[in-house]
Amino acid sequence: MTEAVLPGAGEQILLAGLGNPGPQYAGNRHNVGFMVLDELAGRVGGKFKAHKSGAEILEGRLSGQRVVLAKPRSYMNLSGGPVVGAARFYKIPPAGVVVVHDELDVDFGALKMKLGGGDNGHNGLRSITKSLGTKDYYRVRFGVGRPPGRQDPADFVLKDFSTVERKELAFEIDRCADAVEALISTGLVAAQNTFHAG
Repeated sequence: MTEAVLPGAGEQILLAGLGNPGPQYAGNRHNVGFMVLDELAGRVGGKFKAHKSGAEILEGRLSGQRVVLAKPRSYMNLSGGPVVGAARFYKIPPAGVVVVHDELDVDFGALKMKLGGGDNGHNGLRSITKSLGTKDYYRVRFGVGRPPGRQDPADFVLKDFSTVERKELAFEIDRCADAVEALISTGLVAAQNTFHAG
């Protein structure tokens, strides 16, 4: 059995995408984590199923690694319960948790990956950090940019991507899925070197 590249991750890696459940939120900037997980599910080859953890779950292999894909069925600010529930069920330590989420402080389409750090006002991350009891899990941050003018960031992330952004969105989601695969197959530094804009 191959050991996961992420130090301390164990044999399985939990890939959690953040968003809000329900069709009214499906195209929102805040739901880009779900969009990336749907792309990864297509690569794994399977369908999400309801799980007692409170997340939609899909188990499989990605880039040679055993993975558990998870989309919380709770609202964004309660993401911690389902993510930690899935991690505990599959006995995956925080070092084996990768969270994919939207990021206001990164330009649209740019990607940033890191281990640990603050939540930067992101309610989903705040909930996960509180539930896990540590900040030391991986984050794949999909840039959505700052809101124009004086628009409230909370309103901005609950709006769909703009017409111009939607033209690039499928490509950027595909690229973010590539970045997640690189993270779990080559490790953080190599993935950062490949996917972080110069």
